[in-house]
Amino acid sequence: MTSEWTSSPREVLLSIDRDRPLRAQLERELRDAIRTGRLAPGQRLPSSRGLARDLGISRGLVTECYAQLRSEGYVVTRAGGDTRVSGDAGRSAAPAVVDAPRRRPRIDFRPGVPDLSSFPATEWSRAVQHVCRLLPVERHGYGDPAGSAVLRTVLAGYLGRVRAACAGAASTVICSGYQQGLYLTLHALAERGLRTVAVEDPGDAECRVLAAAVGLDAVPVPVDDDGIDVSALDATGARAVIVTPAHQSPTGVVLTPARRRALIAWAGARDGVIVEDDYDAEFRYDRSPVGALQGLAPERVVLLGSTSKSLAPALRLGWMLCPARLLDAVRERKRLVDRGAPAIDQEALAHLLDTGRYERHLRTVRRRYAQRRAALVEALNRHAPRVSLHGLAAGFHAVARLPDGLGENAVVAAAAERSIGLHGLNGFRAVSDPTAPARLVLGFGNVTVDDIHDGIATIADLLRPS
Repeated sequence: MTSEWTSSPREVLLSIDRDRPLRAQLERELRDAIRTGRLAPGQRLPSSRGLARDLGISRGLVTECYAQLRSEGYVVTRAGGDTRVSGDAGRSAAPAVVDAPRRRPRIDFRPGVPDLSSFPATEWSRAVQHVCRLLPVERHGYGDPAGSAVLRTVLAGYLGRVRAACAGAASTVICSGYQQGLYLTLHALAERGLRTVAVEDPGDAECRVLAAAVGLDAVPVPVDDDGIDVSALDATGARAVIVTPAHQSPTGVVLTPARRRALIAWAGARDGVIVEDDYDAEFRYDRSPVGALQGLAPERVVLLGSTSKSLAPALRLGWMLCPARLLDAVRERKRLVDRGAPAIDQEALAHLLDTGRYERHLRTVRRRYAQRRAALVEALNRHAPRVSLHGLAAGFHAVARLPDGLGENAVVAAAAERSIGLHGLNGFRAVSDPTAPARLVLGFGNVTVDDIHDGIATIADLLRPS
């Protein structure tokens, strides 16, 4: 009779036939598990007493088995009596083929990455502990797929106050970050029969990828110094568009009031939908914050935001303000995808918002980014004064226009040889344009002041025409 058993507290799945010699089987099962890597080097095995109890065999038999494996070099016994898998001795499985890791730049000006060290770990852990102490037991189950009622209420108030959004708990959906929010929106649009969505060019390549994933064609629309070209948008025939009006990604321009009015008029005339990516509006420096476009036309705009830039990407928490005509489809798709965002994390975020700790954290991080922004301006003025910077009014990246005669790709490649990560604007275009002026998108969110100075000094000669 063959049976499978697991041992506790360190569980190992073993197959034992009680009609055959037990010790030989036990040795073979453990030996094979080590050889194949199912039991990894250094992993602790169950105690002889625990394994014997769970398998219903004598402890002496387990002790003898461990002694035999030890003599063969498969296991070792350490101080305190615990038995662990030794090194790689006796492993017969072919080594896994692993791609060689890409060499990480010593200093990387990658855009879109916030200061990962700024995550308020102490405040977050206190918020989680607070929630775990007070959250009613019944809210440990599956909740509303649209999200915690507490968070949606608090968040709607925050967005109305800080972003001038037209927000209410009923129209708010909590999602697992901006990307899921965009997926849910595009899927709802596809269900309504739309086949085309317009995207900014240059813009976020993920928009094009997600559009394709739900069966939509992504049509690029040019961006100029006033933001997206609404006349060009109208010529596409699209009835939906994804925009970053507060701080265009990646050029950094702000959608002008005239273009805002034109975009809203376009949506009305086309019975269209505007998807507003509000990705870094919390971080502004030289001018007053620009209100969300959604506040001007809530029946036409889906507002998407997240904690990825304000707290940390690892939290996977975001939000959507949905027009009524898309709300039911978004809620149902969210239910089918994952039944809702993590409840405890939602409550913790609500606690930070409600107590003002979230905004206090934003003020701290905003000062840090302002210092890094100033350092970037200073470093370029000192080492490459002919490089002009744009898009610095908000966020934590800037666009650097290189002097004539410099090639974007050549500068990026040469910097990589010096372990400095640079990223060209052409990488954000739907189709690379070799005739466009050479520009770099310089992120300073996750780079210290000292590294900014060091990095620019290291590549200073590459930023000057010969």
